[in-house]
Amino acid sequence: MRKQLYFACLLMILTALTVSCGKKIAVDQYAIIPEPAQMEMGEGSFTLSGSTVCYIGNVGQNDHVVKYISRTMRQWHFNPVFVGKPGTNCMQFIINDTPDMELGDEGYEMVVGSDGIVVTANSERGLFYGFQTLVQMLPEDINNVRYSKIVLPACKMRDMPRFGWRGSLLDVSRHFFGVSQVKKHLDLMAAYKMNKFHWHLTDDHGWRIEIAKYPLLNDIGSWRVDRDNQPWGEADPAGENEPRTNGGYYTKEEIKEIVEYAADRYIDVIPEIEIPGHCCAVLEAYPQLACADDDTTYTVQFGPYWPPRAILCAGNDSVMSFLKNVMDEIIPLFPYNYIHVGGDEAVKHNWERCPRCKAKMKALKLKNFEQLQSWMIVEIEKYVKRQDKNIIGWDEILDGGVSPEATVMSWQGTKGGLVAARRGNDVIMTPTEYCYLNFYQANPEFQPPAMPETLVTLEKVYGFDPMPKGLNAEQQKHILGGQANLWTEYINTSEMAEYMLLPRLCAMAEVLWSPREKKPWENFRTRVARNIIRLKNNDYHVGVGSFKPWMSVEKSIDGKLMATLHWEVEGTHLYYHTGDGDFKPYTEAFAVEKNTVVTVMAFYNGILKEKAYELKVDTDTLK
Repeated sequence: MRKQLYFACLLMILTALTVSCGKKIAVDQYAIIPEPAQMEMGEGSFTLSGSTVCYIGNVGQNDHVVKYISRTMRQWHFNPVFVGKPGTNCMQFIINDTPDMELGDEGYEMVVGSDGIVVTANSERGLFYGFQTLVQMLPEDINNVRYSKIVLPACKMRDMPRFGWRGSLLDVSRHFFGVSQVKKHLDLMAAYKMNKFHWHLTDDHGWRIEIAKYPLLNDIGSWRVDRDNQPWGEADPAGENEPRTNGGYYTKEEIKEIVEYAADRYIDVIPEIEIPGHCCAVLEAYPQLACADDDTTYTVQFGPYWPPRAILCAGNDSVMSFLKNVMDEIIPLFPYNYIHVGGDEAVKHNWERCPRCKAKMKALKLKNFEQLQSWMIVEIEKYVKRQDKNIIGWDEILDGGVSPEATVMSWQGTKGGLVAARRGNDVIMTPTEYCYLNFYQANPEFQPPAMPETLVTLEKVYGFDPMPKGLNAEQQKHILGGQANLWTEYINTSEMAEYMLLPRLCAMAEVLWSPREKKPWENFRTRVARNIIRLKNNDYHVGVGSFKPWMSVEKSIDGKLMATLHWEVEGTHLYYHTGDGDFKPYTEAFAVEKNTVVTVMAFYNGILKEKAYELKVDTDTLK
């Protein structure tokens, strides 16, 4: 008995020493991304400490959200005790007895007061998002530093998403990412309340999912020669009998593991299986699925492949059998009700020469090859619908006609989305110029290689509005939301993937969650800087952003032209001159004349970043 009492006392002393030795901090202001829909700061504060307890109401102790909250709290170096009833000095997470209709399924309400923190929601999903907000209210290094006390300013917020589809695509065909890397991507999505993981599993550069009925898809189609040490587009040809060591695929058990991991974070997984193009990996494994008279020897690609000539033969009945058999193995692995069938960039030169495809067109009384592709898509749609699934396709599926139930991803600008919404199809907006995060985020002269031609900066992503102009109220209901896409031609490591995603994914998350009347750019710039610190503390590799300034010009009351300089990276200091060569620090708007060339340099941590930029005052810069 004395020994037990001794060890109990020793444990209490050690616990007290551990807590007392922790760091103390008072949070000055919150930097939450995405910005809550409604938030008011209050008087007073709440002190989170080792003696704070936790109460979860109307939720079973084994439910996903409870396990997630408990597991995350253990990473904070203090583990609040779960109690059977709420009290003072308490964090409460409660499912509403009576649903709050405004909050919907994903919204939540949070109150931070002197007695504690109360998060309420209509569902576990809402509690999960409320908890993610709470995490961002804590110090950026909460997972790495032991805190004994954290003082949180009082506040009240009601928060709910603007759009239901808040997606992120990861291309694992061009470069394969393992299970742990995919999970880290899902963690990132969860932190910023993104809820749809679009998993691009098949393409010309590799087939990434186990299919038992067609083992050559994995034995052959999942592997290619390794050229990752050479720039994309400059790879040496494959040598004769050169071993294929680059690639991989997910077993069905690994797929299940990732889908369950996503579900624990309230993320739905949408697999993409390309039909009918982007299929070099398929045609090398099973060349009999190619068009008649197509003498091309297809191989799993290891560099650029354009135009993408590989296409499944629409006139070959075995192709449709192949696709249906593949779907039979894929559908049970993915509980969410969408399957993405691609449909993009299907070059139809082989169909135009193929006697089987021509005969199929004639039998179906089709007018063109776009309608032939539409027939293939609709046939697969009918098949998956019998298994309670719906399809999504890129906006090319509109070209030959598409069923009213198909969902369209508008990537070639907004036109496809407008056409689809007016026809009554649901739409996910993901136009290249805003949503393709494989493009450069800053001046290519100062960045690692990325997809050329388009510049997609953090500020540009933040300016994206997923709701296209020109739709009436009824048509707007078909805009489900939007999505960020990370294609991996130039990305062969998880570190590079994170560098390209971050912090631009933060901007996309806010665009899709927060009200359109969100805070000004400067406010987001400040908040994203705090989040970059948090992300780095959580072992993410974050892009540096663009140091190219931009300028807006407007007329003052007395008719003068006044120039305002803007920048992307918080902590940047600008110096400028207007032709006299005498650089001066930028502190406020300054007078200019039309056609004036303003030369601007950006300094960060006392170092000149990128180069001096010349900005011309012309009609394009006038507000």
